[in-house]
Amino acid sequence: MEQSRKPPSWTRPLADYGPLAVFLVAYFRWDLFVATGALIAATGVALAIAWLAERRVPLMPLVTAGIVAVFGGLTLWLQDETFIKMKPTIVQLIFAAVLLGGLIFKRPLLRYVLGTALALDDAGWRRLTLRWAVFFTVMAGINELVWRTQSTDFWVSFKVFGILGLTFAFALAQMPLVMKHRLPDAEEEGSGS
Repeated sequence: MEQSRKPPSWTRPLADYGPLAVFLVAYFRWDLFVATGALIAATGVALAIAWLAERRVPLMPLVTAGIVAVFGGLTLWLQDETFIKMKPTIVQLIFAAVLLGGLIFKRPLLRYVLGTALALDDAGWRRLTLRWAVFFTVMAGINELVWRTQSTDFWVSFKVFGILGLTFAFALAQMPLVMKHRLPDAEEEGSGS
């Protein structure tokens, strides 16, 4: 039986946040169109890193990469920044729809995404999934408001720092729910070895 290898700890953050950092640097060094091309290329590199490190590409980054390619490609082809500015809205709404769809079919999909990191009871998974679906919907609305009413510089800063900061803050705000619904066996496994 082949033993699965654990990827180095730096690969996941690099694959997740590297393209965003490349986008930011390229935007402030050149412009939104160069940054969009750099984002598309960096996203492809991030997928390759994920594949090389884990021998698989998780579904969410794959979906995001597809949307980056489509909306980034439209931005470059039509020389219209509207498409890249809409990309976060589309990604957030897709995530919300998938999570809500899972709840409709009584399958809280966050369990499959976070199940190795968290062990919650069924009510906890349902509540956490609903909260994240609502969060993604609200974030889509905020992105629309920001890109339609603010300068491109402001939107880029919001895309890189605002969305990321709000996501981390929201995740931390879910800790009381996670602790309330955490399965007792998970706490014992985490403390022993």
